Amino acid sequence: MAHTKFKCQVLTPEGEAFNGEVEMVSTRTGVGSLGILANHAPLMGMLEPTELRLYRTESDIVRFAQSEGYLQMAENECLILVEDAIPPDRLNRSDLEESLRACEQEVERADEGTEEHERHRRDARRYRAFIDIAGSS
Repeated sequence: MAHTKFKCQVLTPEGEAFNGEVEMVSTRTGVGSLGILANHAPLMGMLEPTELRLYRTESDIVRFAQSEGYLQMAENECLILVEDAIPPDRLNRSDLEESLRACEQEVERADEGTEEHERHRRDARRYRAFIDIAGSS
């Protein structure tokens, strides 16, 4: 069953990762998974690392490993601002695992409650999510 399409744009600091019409956006916020269809009520949310799925159609799905960021849905347009939006086939599992190990060591070294400790915990969460995505592609 076809759904009404709406504009979706995914931006990273490196530039535009996606710009097109979709039937649905599937992602994760701090409070859980989220699926957005056309004519969704206005929404702003903080995004968690996960697999971002942009459904052009039911069978044409654009996938990204999405890092932390923000989502805005307004006037039937979805804007996603994230640090990283990487196609799963470009993820290197061994590099991610190595980065996760280094990050976990930094978490142990940093004083709890400091910005450095929180930054390394955030990075570790992103690496774990990206490893899961790399394993499922």
